[in-house]
Formats: sequence, structure tokens, C-alpha cells
Amino acid sequence: MPNYNNIMLTYIKESIEELRNNVTLPSRAESSNLMVVVAVFSILFALATWGVDTVFSKLVKLYFNNILN
Repeated sequence: MPNYNNIMLTYIKESIEELRNNVTLPSRAESSNLMVVVAVFSILFALATWGVDTVFSKLVKLYFNNILN
């Protein structure tokens, strides 16, 4: 039966080593640019979702009004 404590400790040690040696953080300017890109796409996606929801809502109302009348 494998020793899960050793496996977990090895995984954590390797993860920390990976972070120290292979991960680089973006500069402040690059982070700001990426934040703007994410904000713009989030707003566009929210507007698209709102638009589709509005259209489907009106279609459902129209459908049920025609069935009931």
C-alpha cells in the first residue's frame, strides 16, 4: 500500500520548486493591460447574455400569449 503522506509531500515540494524556477509574473504594465482586456470582454459577454436573455424572454411571452388566446 502506497504511503500517501510521502506522495503528498513530494507533490508539494515539486510544486514549490516549479513555482520558484519556472513561473514568471507579468510586469505591472502588462498586468494593467490584461486587466483592461478582461474587463472589456466581461462587459461584452454580459451585454451579449443580456441581449439573448431579452430576446428569448420576449419570444417565450409571445409564444404563451398565442397559445392562451
